[in-house]
Amino acid sequence: MNKQKLKDINEADEPYKRPKIVVMCGSSRYVDIMAVCEWLIQRDELAITMGLNLLPSWYCQGKIPDHLAENEGCAKEMDELHLRKIDIADEIFVVNFRDYIGESTSREIKYAQDKGKKIRWYNCDEIGATVQSLIARLAAEGDKKEERRRMRR
Repeated sequence: MNKQKLKDINEADEPYKRPKIVVMCGSSRYVDIMAVCEWLIQRDELAITMGLNLLPSWYCQGKIPDHLAENEGCAKEMDELHLRKIDIADEIFVVNFRDYIGESTSREIKYAQDKGKKIRWYNCDEIGATVQSLIARLAAEGDKKEERRRMRR
């Protein structure tokens, strides 16, 4: 499937001779969910994704705060940069895990709407369904391991 998508991109007429660009939007409290969504969008859709910065734990001496930009005094600049990413994107993907949408994400959604960008929602998208099934499978496997551990006692 990916080979065909890549072939379609390469054979397309300009300006369609590029992959779509997707900006990831959502709360940093669900960065793990967002990272998986971003990977699946890249892998399955051959899209360029933007919006997520995964940093190693040593960057903040073991604990990266939920709001790193605020912690480092550059939240306003990073928020503005995120809007510029939306400007060049074809669509945004909103990770509204557990139906949570924070203040910053609400602003980004409104901005994307005002710019006429396509908006995809985690809880209504095939990518979100895939992630949810992965989470459920891992939880079930964890439950089975716990049950086997209890039975050995």
